[in-house]
Parts: sequence; structure tokens; C-alpha cells
Amino acid sequence: MNTTARLNWFKLVPKSFEALLSLNTTLEPSTLGKVLVDYVFARVSQINGCAYCLDMHVRDLRAQGEEWQRINSLPTWREVSFFNARERAALAWAESLTRLADSHDEREAEFAALKANFSDVEIAELSVAVAQINAWNRLNVGMRLPVPVKPLA
Repeated sequence: MNTTARLNWFKLVPKSFEALLSLNTTLEPSTLGKVLVDYVFARVSQINGCAYCLDMHVRDLRAQGEEWQRINSLPTWREVSFFNARERAALAWAESLTRLADSHDEREAEFAALKANFSDVEIAELSVAVAQINAWNRLNVGMRLPVPVKPLA
């Protein structure tokens, strides 16, 4: 394990970094809700192995009052009763879009669950959010952005 960054990508390509940051702000007025978005961001970051983003979004969830048991159960969200139908649909969609090559057939059932729980605008916003966190994950994992050591709240 190496915790030294390969490149400080956000300083090398500041316009790209700023563009990604500005994409983050487009989700702020969304009716998806910050808690749901942070669970999606955390789950995608788990799948992609992005320690930096996972740490950030788990801290955000705690700051919003989310309980440790629910956060800790995120990798096993299908096995526990802590997530409602809306959250389950969002997490399934996030996993599906993150693992594009795994299966194309299953997306119909996942999309049907989305349609039952989200408006068309929310589905589009959720899909953008998943694409966005995948971009952050790929950059941070690729450049090995280290996780700062600091106490958990």
C-alpha cells in the first residue's frame, strides 16, 4: 500500500477540476436529497475502491445525522431493512451504471424500480450524480489521492 499521491491532478489541470466542482453544485437544488446522494456517492466509491471519496461522503452522512449502523450496512444494503424503496432503487441504479460491463439485461428491472420511485428529472439527476462520482473516483484512485487522517465525528 502506498499513500503518496502520484500527481496533484487538480493543480495540474485546474480548469477540469473546477468544471467537476461546478457539476457538484447542479445537484444542490435537486429533490433527490443530500442524504440519498451521499449514500450513492459512498456506495459507488466503495465499488471503485476510492478511499478518499468514501471517507468524505461517510463524514458527510454523519454530519447529516445518519447513524453508524446504516452507514456500515451500505455494502450489504440488499440484506438489511435499513433502506427504503427509493434508496434501494437509487443504489441498484448506481451499482448498475458503475458496473456497466457486467450485465445489460438487468437494467430494465432497475429502471422500472426507478420509475416507481423517482420523477424523470430525478432519474436524470441521479444518473448524472453516478457519472460524476465515477469521474471523481477514477481521478482520485488513478492519482492515488491520500485520505487525510482526522478523527471521526
